[in-house]
Amino acid sequence: MAKPNAGSLRERVAFDARSEIDDGYGNTVAGDFEERFQCRAEFRSRGGSEAVMAARLEGRNTFGVYVRSSSQSRRLTTDWRMRDVRRGISYALVAVDTVTEPAWVYLTVQSGVAA
Repeated sequence: MAKPNAGSLRERVAFDARSEIDDGYGNTVAGDFEERFQCRAEFRSRGGSEAVMAARLEGRNTFGVYVRSSSQSRRLTTDWRMRDVRRGISYALVAVDTVTEPAWVYLTVQSGVAA
């Protein structure tokens, strides 16, 4: 698979993490997603799948996404979600690879699943 370059980063994505809020009893609980940062990305299709959930057929799209390695992108974990800024589609982060390519962070994302 060819490595991405600056010209292939055609998409704009935002990364959201859950905020921590006080539940009123001294505990912190997960709140709503809040945007942490935006960057350019390259999407590569990894095919789709279908899952039968609650007697319904649901479509899922899986993508490989390259973003430049930075202090922000190296903090990504599977607890975060990614949004396509232009299309407004949210993706769950299934896997995050910050080790294989020092200049890039490779993400496996999936639409149609809970983030």
